Amino acid sequence: MDSYNSSSTKPLFKGTQITWYILGFIEVLLAFRFAMKLLGANPGATFTDIIYSLSGVFVYPFISVFRTTNVSGSVFEWTTILAMFVYWVIAIGIIRIFLMSKTVSTPEAAVKMENQE
Repeated sequence: MDSYNSSSTKPLFKGTQITWYILGFIEVLLAFRFAMKLLGANPGATFTDIIYSLSGVFVYPFISVFRTTNVSGSVFEWTTILAMFVYWVIAIGIIRIFLMSKTVSTPEAAVKMENQE
């Protein structure tokens, strides 16, 4: 049976798509946060407040890892960069798990095993 036509391929593809979509959403949100802090956005503005509130959930686990660097009203928030990296690594790990569960034929498995040696 061809592994590309396996009944497990489509759900795995959807799972990877969903993972990439969620990662993309989180990364864009964190990128907005980083840019707004760096450029000294007004925290009282509605848009800024929404971005900080939504992204705060994702930055919170990393909040005390690094100090922030303040220069003339601009903030270089190292924790946001760390959060972006960690969420990217987690997404790659999830996608690898999806790919490991993909059905492979015996010849495909043999070739992959040989390539690992």
